[in-house]
Amino acid sequence: MTTGDPTVVLVHGMGCNASSWNGVVRELALRGVRALAVDLPGHGAGARIPRGYLGSQDRTLLGSETSGMKGIGTPDDVAAMADVLRRAKEHGPVVLAGVSRGGLTLNAVGNSHPELVDRLVYISAHCPVNADSGAYQIAPENADSLLHRTTALVVANPTTIRGLRLNWRTDDPEMLDLLQEALLADGTRDELLAYLHVQDPDESILIDDSLAQAGAEHWGRIPRHYVRLPADRALPVALQDRYIAEADALTPGNTFTVHELDASHIGVQVHPAPTADLLARISATV
Repeated sequence: MTTGDPTVVLVHGMGCNASSWNGVVRELALRGVRALAVDLPGHGAGARIPRGYLGSQDRTLLGSETSGMKGIGTPDDVAAMADVLRRAKEHGPVVLAGVSRGGLTLNAVGNSHPELVDRLVYISAHCPVNADSGAYQIAPENADSLLHRTTALVVANPTTIRGLRLNWRTDDPEMLDLLQEALLADGTRDELLAYLHVQDPDESILIDDSLAQAGAEHWGRIPRHYVRLPADRALPVALQDRYIAEADALTPGNTFTVHELDASHIGVQVHPAPTADLLARISATV
Protein backbone atom coordinates (compact mmCIF):
# COMPACT_ATOMS: atom_id res chain seq x y z
CA MET A 1 0.00 0.00 0.00
CA THR A 2 1.23 3.48 -0.88
CA THR A 3 1.73 5.65 2.19
CA GLY A 4 1.49 9.43 2.42
CA ASP A 5 -1.17 11.98 1.60
CA PRO A 6 -3.20 11.52 -1.57
CA THR A 7 -2.80 13.64 -4.68
CA VAL A 8 -5.80 14.59 -6.81
CA VAL A 9 -4.80 14.68 -10.49
CA LEU A 10 -7.26 16.47 -12.77
CA VAL A 11 -7.80 15.84 -16.49
CA HIS A 12 -9.48 18.43 -18.73
CA GLY A 13 -12.08 17.95 -21.43
CA MET A 14 -12.27 18.67 -25.16
CA GLY A 15 -10.64 21.87 -26.39
CA CYS A 16 -9.62 22.73 -22.86
CA ASN A 17 -6.43 22.69 -20.81
CA ALA A 18 -5.26 22.63 -17.21
CA SER A 19 -6.43 26.22 -16.63
CA SER A 20 -10.05 25.01 -16.60
CA TRP A 21 -9.26 23.43 -13.21
CA ASN A 22 -7.59 26.49 -11.63
CA GLY A 23 -10.46 27.20 -9.27
CA VAL A 24 -10.79 23.59 -8.15
CA VAL A 25 -7.04 23.28 -7.54
CA ARG A 26 -7.14 26.46 -5.46
CA GLU A 27 -10.11 25.26 -3.42
CA LEU A 28 -8.50 21.86 -2.83
CA ALA A 29 -5.29 23.51 -1.66
CA LEU A 30 -7.28 25.65 0.77
CA ARG A 31 -8.77 22.42 2.13
CA GLY A 32 -5.30 20.95 2.61
CA VAL A 33 -5.53 18.55 -0.34
CA ARG A 34 -2.60 18.19 -2.73
CA ALA A 35 -3.77 18.58 -6.32
CA LEU A 36 -2.54 19.32 -9.81
CA ALA A 37 -4.16 19.75 -13.19
CA VAL A 38 -2.48 18.27 -16.25
CA ASP A 39 -2.21 19.61 -19.80
CA LEU A 40 -2.66 16.67 -22.15
CA PRO A 41 -0.20 16.63 -25.11
CA GLY A 42 -0.80 19.50 -27.51
CA HIS A 43 -2.76 21.51 -24.95
CA GLY A 44 -2.08 24.44 -22.65
CA ALA A 45 1.55 25.53 -22.67
CA GLY A 46 2.21 22.82 -25.27
CA ALA A 47 -0.48 23.99 -27.69
CA ARG A 48 0.15 25.48 -31.10
CA ILE A 49 -2.35 28.30 -31.52
CA PRO A 50 -3.38 28.72 -35.18
CA ARG A 51 -2.20 32.07 -36.54
CA GLY A 52 -5.63 32.71 -37.98
CA TYR A 53 -7.16 32.40 -34.52
CA LEU A 54 -5.39 35.48 -33.22
CA GLY A 55 -6.37 39.15 -33.55
CA SER A 56 -9.29 39.82 -35.86
CA GLN A 57 -9.12 36.21 -37.13
CA ASP A 58 -8.30 35.11 -40.67
CA ARG A 59 -10.98 32.66 -41.80
CA THR A 60 -8.86 31.39 -44.68
CA LEU A 61 -5.96 30.55 -42.39
CA LEU A 62 -8.29 29.06 -39.78
CA GLY A 63 -9.61 26.69 -42.39
CA SER A 64 -6.25 25.64 -43.79
CA GLU A 65 -3.46 25.77 -41.18
CA THR A 66 -2.37 22.29 -40.16
CA SER A 67 -3.32 21.58 -36.56
CA GLY A 68 -0.73 21.28 -33.84
CA MET A 69 -2.69 18.20 -32.78
CA LYS A 70 -1.66 16.36 -35.96
CA GLY A 71 -0.47 12.88 -35.02
CA ILE A 72 -1.33 13.24 -31.32
CA GLY A 73 -3.72 10.62 -29.99
CA THR A 74 -4.75 8.44 -27.09
CA PRO A 75 -1.39 6.63 -26.68
CA ASP A 76 0.33 10.01 -26.27
CA ASP A 77 -2.18 11.02 -23.60
CA VAL A 78 -1.59 7.76 -21.74
CA ALA A 79 2.19 8.11 -21.87
CA ALA A 80 2.07 11.69 -20.59
CA MET A 81 -0.35 10.81 -17.82
CA ALA A 82 1.66 7.77 -16.76
CA ASP A 83 4.73 9.96 -16.26
CA VAL A 84 2.79 12.36 -14.04
CA LEU A 85 1.07 9.59 -12.10
CA ARG A 86 4.30 7.72 -11.39
CA ARG A 87 5.80 10.86 -9.87
CA ALA A 88 2.65 11.61 -7.87
CA LYS A 89 2.50 8.01 -6.66
CA GLU A 90 5.91 8.42 -5.00
CA HIS A 91 4.25 10.68 -2.43
CA GLY A 92 1.04 8.75 -1.71
CA PRO A 93 -2.19 7.47 -3.24
CA VAL A 94 -3.54 9.00 -6.45
CA VAL A 95 -7.10 10.09 -7.19
CA LEU A 96 -7.47 10.59 -10.95
CA ALA A 97 -10.45 12.77 -11.87
CA GLY A 98 -11.68 13.87 -15.28
CA VAL A 99 -14.54 15.80 -16.81
CA SER A 100 -16.32 15.30 -20.15
CA ARG A 101 -13.89 13.92 -22.80
CA GLY A 102 -11.34 13.53 -20.02
CA GLY A 103 -13.19 10.33 -19.15
CA LEU A 104 -11.68 8.69 -22.24
CA THR A 105 -8.23 9.39 -20.78
CA LEU A 106 -9.27 7.92 -17.43
CA ASN A 107 -10.42 4.75 -19.17
CA ALA A 108 -7.23 4.47 -21.19
CA VAL A 109 -4.98 5.04 -18.18
CA GLY A 110 -6.98 2.56 -16.10
CA ASN A 111 -6.64 -0.04 -18.83
CA SER A 112 -2.91 0.55 -19.26
CA HIS A 113 -1.62 1.47 -15.80
CA PRO A 114 -4.07 0.41 -13.06
CA GLU A 115 -1.19 0.24 -10.57
CA LEU A 116 -0.78 4.02 -10.76
CA VAL A 117 -4.35 4.92 -9.76
CA ASP A 118 -6.14 4.36 -6.43
CA ARG A 119 -9.45 6.01 -7.35
CA LEU A 120 -11.06 7.08 -10.61
CA VAL A 121 -13.55 9.97 -10.53
CA TYR A 122 -15.74 10.72 -13.56
CA ILE A 123 -17.38 14.13 -13.38
CA SER A 124 -20.13 13.99 -16.03
CA ALA A 125 -17.45 12.30 -18.12
CA HIS A 126 -17.53 9.87 -21.01
CA CYS A 127 -16.94 6.25 -20.03
CA PRO A 128 -17.46 3.99 -23.06
CA VAL A 129 -17.92 0.35 -22.12
CA ASN A 130 -19.89 -1.66 -24.68
CA ALA A 131 -19.17 0.36 -27.84
CA ASP A 132 -16.66 2.72 -29.41
CA SER A 133 -16.73 6.27 -28.08
CA GLY A 134 -18.33 7.62 -31.26
CA ALA A 135 -21.31 5.30 -30.96
CA TYR A 136 -22.37 7.00 -27.73
CA GLN A 137 -22.39 10.39 -29.46
CA ILE A 138 -25.19 9.24 -31.77
CA ALA A 139 -27.00 7.15 -29.15
CA PRO A 140 -30.58 8.01 -28.12
CA GLU A 141 -29.31 8.92 -24.64
CA ASN A 142 -27.29 11.75 -26.18
CA ALA A 143 -30.03 13.06 -28.44
CA ASP A 144 -30.83 15.99 -26.15
CA SER A 145 -27.25 17.28 -25.99
CA LEU A 146 -27.17 20.94 -26.99
CA LEU A 147 -23.68 20.39 -28.38
CA HIS A 148 -25.36 18.94 -31.49
CA ARG A 149 -26.40 22.52 -32.27
CA THR A 150 -22.89 24.00 -31.98
CA THR A 151 -21.38 22.53 -35.15
CA ALA A 152 -20.89 26.05 -36.53
CA LEU A 153 -18.02 26.40 -34.05
CA VAL A 154 -16.01 24.02 -36.23
CA VAL A 155 -14.09 26.29 -38.64
CA ALA A 156 -12.02 23.78 -40.61
CA ASN A 157 -12.30 20.37 -42.21
CA PRO A 158 -10.74 18.00 -39.64
CA THR A 159 -9.36 15.77 -42.40
CA THR A 160 -7.65 18.75 -44.05
CA ILE A 161 -6.00 20.22 -40.95
CA ARG A 162 -5.56 16.85 -39.15
CA GLY A 163 -7.41 17.98 -36.04
CA LEU A 164 -10.67 19.44 -34.74
CA ARG A 165 -10.67 23.26 -34.71
CA LEU A 166 -13.26 25.14 -32.65
CA ASN A 167 -13.61 28.91 -32.65
CA TRP A 168 -14.14 29.63 -28.97
CA ARG A 169 -13.65 33.33 -29.72
CA THR A 170 -16.83 33.61 -31.75
CA ASP A 171 -18.72 36.86 -31.43
CA ASP A 172 -21.97 35.42 -32.77
CA PRO A 173 -24.55 36.34 -30.11
CA GLU A 174 -26.80 33.37 -30.95
CA MET A 175 -23.90 30.93 -30.63
CA LEU A 176 -22.86 32.49 -27.33
CA ASP A 177 -26.42 32.16 -26.06
CA LEU A 178 -26.37 28.49 -27.05
CA LEU A 179 -23.00 27.88 -25.40
CA GLN A 180 -24.30 29.57 -22.27
CA GLU A 181 -27.28 27.22 -22.16
CA ALA A 182 -25.25 24.15 -23.04
CA LEU A 183 -22.23 24.69 -20.81
CA LEU A 184 -22.95 27.26 -18.10
CA ALA A 185 -26.65 27.88 -17.60
CA ASP A 186 -25.91 28.47 -13.92
CA GLY A 187 -23.35 31.20 -14.63
CA THR A 188 -22.97 34.65 -16.15
CA ARG A 189 -21.90 35.69 -19.64
CA ASP A 190 -18.71 37.16 -18.19
CA GLU A 191 -17.89 33.82 -16.57
CA LEU A 192 -18.49 31.98 -19.84
CA LEU A 193 -16.31 34.36 -21.88
CA ALA A 194 -13.50 34.21 -19.33
CA TYR A 195 -13.57 30.40 -19.49
CA LEU A 196 -13.63 30.23 -23.29
CA HIS A 197 -10.92 32.90 -23.65
CA VAL A 198 -8.20 30.63 -22.23
CA GLN A 199 -9.22 27.34 -23.87
CA ASP A 200 -7.50 25.73 -26.87
CA PRO A 201 -9.00 25.92 -30.36
CA ASP A 202 -7.56 22.59 -31.57
CA GLU A 203 -8.33 19.06 -30.38
CA SER A 204 -7.12 15.61 -31.41
CA ILE A 205 -9.23 13.46 -33.70
CA LEU A 206 -7.17 10.32 -33.02
CA ILE A 207 -9.12 8.36 -30.41
CA ASP A 208 -7.88 4.80 -29.93
CA ASP A 209 -11.02 3.00 -28.83
CA SER A 210 -9.07 -0.16 -28.04
CA LEU A 211 -7.59 1.88 -25.18
CA ALA A 212 -10.52 4.19 -24.39
CA GLN A 213 -13.14 1.46 -23.97
CA ALA A 214 -13.30 0.28 -20.35
CA GLY A 215 -12.02 -3.23 -19.74
CA ALA A 216 -12.79 -5.49 -16.80
CA GLU A 217 -9.31 -6.92 -16.29
CA HIS A 218 -7.37 -3.78 -15.40
CA TRP A 219 -9.62 -0.70 -15.41
CA GLY A 220 -12.36 -2.74 -13.79
CA ARG A 221 -10.43 -3.42 -10.61
CA ILE A 222 -9.90 0.26 -9.69
CA PRO A 223 -12.45 1.72 -7.22
CA ARG A 224 -14.40 4.38 -9.08
CA HIS A 225 -16.83 7.23 -8.57
CA TYR A 226 -19.27 8.93 -10.93
CA VAL A 227 -20.48 12.48 -10.31
CA ARG A 228 -23.89 12.89 -11.96
CA LEU A 229 -24.93 16.34 -13.13
CA PRO A 230 -28.71 16.17 -13.72
CA ALA A 231 -28.71 19.75 -15.06
CA ASP A 232 -25.98 19.08 -17.65
CA ARG A 233 -27.19 20.13 -21.12
CA ALA A 234 -23.96 19.10 -22.90
CA LEU A 235 -23.65 15.51 -21.67
CA PRO A 236 -27.24 14.56 -20.80
CA VAL A 237 -27.97 12.73 -17.58
CA ALA A 238 -29.48 9.87 -19.61
CA LEU A 239 -26.06 9.23 -21.13
CA GLN A 240 -24.36 9.62 -17.78
CA ASP A 241 -26.68 6.96 -16.39
CA ARG A 242 -26.02 4.65 -19.33
CA TYR A 243 -22.28 4.87 -18.67
CA ILE A 244 -22.85 4.02 -15.01
CA ALA A 245 -25.15 1.10 -15.74
CA GLU A 246 -22.92 -0.45 -18.39
CA ALA A 247 -19.80 -0.13 -16.26
CA ASP A 248 -21.54 -1.68 -13.26
CA ALA A 249 -22.73 -4.58 -15.40
CA LEU A 250 -19.18 -5.10 -16.63
CA THR A 251 -17.77 -5.39 -13.10
CA PRO A 252 -20.66 -6.17 -10.71
CA GLY A 253 -18.21 -6.76 -7.89
CA ASN A 254 -16.77 -3.26 -8.26
CA THR A 255 -19.45 -0.72 -9.10
CA PHE A 256 -19.52 3.06 -9.28
CA THR A 257 -20.06 5.05 -6.11
CA VAL A 258 -22.45 7.67 -7.44
CA HIS A 259 -22.63 11.29 -6.28
CA GLU A 260 -24.67 14.22 -7.55
CA LEU A 261 -23.97 17.93 -7.91
CA ASP A 262 -26.38 20.69 -8.89
CA ALA A 263 -24.17 22.21 -11.58
CA SER A 264 -23.83 22.66 -15.32
CA HIS A 265 -21.21 21.03 -17.54
CA ILE A 266 -18.48 23.58 -16.78
CA GLY A 267 -20.18 24.98 -13.70
CA VAL A 268 -18.36 22.28 -11.71
CA GLN A 269 -15.16 24.16 -12.59
CA VAL A 270 -16.33 27.77 -12.78
CA HIS A 271 -18.01 27.48 -9.35
CA PRO A 272 -15.42 25.16 -7.78
CA ALA A 273 -16.28 24.90 -4.08
CA PRO A 274 -18.82 22.00 -4.27
CA THR A 275 -16.52 20.04 -6.60
CA ALA A 276 -13.56 20.58 -4.30
CA ASP A 277 -15.62 19.53 -1.26
CA LEU A 278 -16.56 16.27 -3.00
CA LEU A 279 -13.03 15.52 -4.23
CA ALA A 280 -11.67 16.23 -0.74
CA ARG A 281 -14.14 13.75 0.73
CA ILE A 282 -13.21 11.12 -1.83
CA SER A 283 -9.48 11.63 -1.32
CA ALA A 284 -9.96 11.21 2.43
CA THR A 285 -11.22 7.65 1.85
CA VAL A 286 -8.14 6.46 -0.05
